[in-house]
Amino acid sequence: MSMINKEMADFSVQAFQNDDFKTVTRADILGKWSVFFFYPADFTFVCPTELEDLADKYADFKAAGCEIYSVSCDTHFVHKAWHDASDRIKKIKYPMLADPTHALAKDFHVYIEADGLAERGSFIVNPEGKIVMYEVTSGSVGRNADELFRRLQASQFVAQHKGEVCPAKWKPGAATLKPSLDLVGRL
Repeated sequence: MSMINKEMADFSVQAFQNDDFKTVTRADILGKWSVFFFYPADFTFVCPTELEDLADKYADFKAAGCEIYSVSCDTHFVHKAWHDASDRIKKIKYPMLADPTHALAKDFHVYIEADGLAERGSFIVNPEGKIVMYEVTSGSVGRNADELFRRLQASQFVAQHKGEVCPAKWKPGAATLKPSLDLVGRL
């Protein structure tokens, strides 16, 4: 079953951000673009490299009107402890959502029941709270923040330019396509 255009369910979770705890709800994500970045667990191996990569790209996401939410099934207390213990995680300025009840992981269909952990899942959510892009990868394969950002930009472009589509490797300023009968068999 595809998750494209799936509307996010109501949620309320604790988060760690900027040396503080806060509550994040569905209402907080509406009206802006969001990335939900699920990862298996704090204090692991591939996860800090991915989260650091996102931290290094965070200003670009913010400038594009998008908030990043990293999510694991750990508690907000564990997020704080990891932040305090790791130089890579200290770089993070985006909210680190705690999902110890697995509500978000289940809603996004990335929960691994046998392990009590989330798969590596990247989701772009539009301002209406609907998933417009997602990717779920093996737990042993890290993701690339540059590619996720490119996909955000393409998702934003097609949302603003109805009738146009972005070809492979599209970046802002590059040519797009306008599907029509004239293009059939010409690409």
